[in-house]
Amino acid sequence: MRSLANLQLSIQFFLLTLFFISSHAAIFEIRNECPYTVWAAASPGGGRRLDRGQSWTLNVAAGTAMARIWGRTNCNFDGSGRGHCQTGDCGGVLECKGWGVPPNTLAEYALNQYGNLDFIDISLVDGFNIPMDFSPTSGGCRGIRCTADINGQCPNELRTPGGCNNPCTVFKTNEYCCTNGYGSCGPTYFSRFFKDRCKDAYSYPQGDPSSTFTCPGGTNYRVVFCPIGSPRFPLEMVGSMNDE
Repeated sequence: MRSLANLQLSIQFFLLTLFFISSHAAIFEIRNECPYTVWAAASPGGGRRLDRGQSWTLNVAAGTAMARIWGRTNCNFDGSGRGHCQTGDCGGVLECKGWGVPPNTLAEYALNQYGNLDFIDISLVDGFNIPMDFSPTSGGCRGIRCTADINGQCPNELRTPGGCNNPCTVFKTNEYCCTNGYGSCGPTYFSRFFKDRCKDAYSYPQGDPSSTFTCPGGTNYRVVFCPIGSPRFPLEMVGSMNDE
């Protein structure tokens, strides 16, 4: 009888835990303030075209991990949702099923993890294409932003149409990709270029863990492309993206 009672208590505790976690699902508002169209992408979540001033809201399940949001630029999709983007492309589809191709500025997150905390960061490990702000709209914790003119100041070796590549994409060596395991690489001239301009962001695969920030589980968030204070983009870029 005692074992049965213990089993019932365990089941009740498990159900209460599930209820607690499910009640802390997060709402993400993704907003485009750029003077050009951005095709927002999310894994999980899919994708959405956002003209200037438009928003897209995602409800993300508690416990979601290894998740990311990014923007794609200069895209063309047909009526079936197939096409291509100059930056951030995810397999040639509007509704992303996987991650995007560098360069792309990333908002990364894991919800309801250790201590029921959310872990969030902005990562430039995949390079940079769009200025970004990633901030809580509840929870009383701090936000992160990367709004420097990285595309305009990008080193020649990393320049690519529409963005600034990460050095791993260009050079494909352990020095930049950290492929030989933890501790096999460190900061480089190129990672310092990104870090100097966006001090809160990750700049290489084994970067300083202080670039990860925490919020209480159940916090809601907003990701803004081209937040106030972002550099102005070349008019030819704006024009090419609006001439669709």
